[in-house]
Amino acid sequence: MAAPALLSLSPAVSRHPHLLFSHTHSPRCLRLAPPAASSSPSGGGGGGGGVFLSPTALSQLDALAAFRYAHSFPHGSLTVRALTPEDDAEADALVRLLASSFSEDVRWAPAQRYAQLLAFVIRRYLHERRGLAPHAAVLVGFYKPAVSAAAEGEDDEGEGEMACTAEVSLDAVGAPGAPPTPTPPLDFPYICNMTVKTSFRRRGIGKQLLKACEDLVVKMDAKTRVYLHCRIIDQVPFNMYKKAGYDIVQTDSIFVWLSLQKRKHLMRKELPQVSVGSECTTIEFDDNILTG
Repeated sequence: MAAPALLSLSPAVSRHPHLLFSHTHSPRCLRLAPPAASSSPSGGGGGGGGVFLSPTALSQLDALAAFRYAHSFPHGSLTVRALTPEDDAEADALVRLLASSFSEDVRWAPAQRYAQLLAFVIRRYLHERRGLAPHAAVLVGFYKPAVSAAAEGEDDEGEGEMACTAEVSLDAVGAPGAPPTPTPPLDFPYICNMTVKTSFRRRGIGKQLLKACEDLVVKMDAKTRVYLHCRIIDQVPFNMYKKAGYDIVQTDSIFVWLSLQKRKHLMRKELPQVSVGSECTTIEFDDNILTG
């Protein structure tokens, strides 16, 4: 395969969403993949990454397609699932969500033009990452507001509005080629690119999205030590991660500023060992203390 093209992105990262596009040796670059090759007769195939799928991986692919995480709030409900190759409309909505979130804090370029550039890059990026299933997954969350009893029967169709997204790498095959510093172990699950749509923030959705990521790790039978990054300046997400059980493993040196990056914590959590069939996979959050 030819070497992937590189496109330099902004040194800024949106304050609330944690968009960590980091698939090259520069934390500011995305790795772009050419369109997916056709699947081989042996049943391996795959998407943009061209990953061969063993019988076990095919079974995991089915499990990933069937994954659902649901949570009910007093104000509505959230359903989180994996983005599939057939989700063309959802992929377009996800591109817009990520482009909007990532460009929020950009001050050096016209926001609209920058968002258009990001949309192009992110579309290619998602094409590659979906091709790495079941070794990696892009999760999308759909929110439906609570309805009155009289209107309940009229609003049952559809998943609702896309409200959030996150990416989970489950093993070394699905791991980023060169994740942000401090570098996590590539053969352990890694959560990144978490964001909640602006109009849905401060409703507890961020915490439930994090729980959905952890639930996926357990249900996909991945290693239970999970890593993520959090920028030092992002105090609210940091508090959320700490309350969820994540501890700081390492913190960027101050010299990371020389590459125009914000300093980050590498954080880690050991998920509880859960027996097959158990539904208790993550600790409970108190939605009244922190909102995401």
